[in-house]
Amino acid sequence: MLDDPTRQSLIDAAIAVRAHAHAPYSHFHVGAAVLDEQGRIHAGCNVENAAYPVSQCAEATALGVMVAAGGRRARALVVVGHASGGAWVTPCGGCRQRLREFADPDTPVLIVGAQGLQATLTLDELLPHSFGPDHLSST
Repeated sequence: MLDDPTRQSLIDAAIAVRAHAHAPYSHFHVGAAVLDEQGRIHAGCNVENAAYPVSQCAEATALGVMVAAGGRRARALVVVGHASGGAWVTPCGGCRQRLREFADPDTPVLIVGAQGLQATLTLDELLPHSFGPDHLSST
């Protein structure tokens, strides 16, 4: 469970990094922030490329920053995006799977839009019956 100050720090980090998104093609800026097992916050934004398939989502960037800093477990994730009509901006399928690599099924994923916090879902709600590291045996 996230306490209020930690939740707000995660949201603030995702909002701040969203301003740095490189989105000259879609003009759709997204920010994300991950809380790691040490209580550190790692933020990332989307980085587009003229060759769309090599663009990078904000969630993937934040997870990469976490790993680069030595983090190995995501305890919470915030995604900030402003979709038309107030629609939720949730992690794409690929980012849900990336998050599954580093998070537990009950990890909270907070969805923030222009109106503020829109929803808090678990990873399992976003990616039910997922395949993850625990399915692979080392024997």
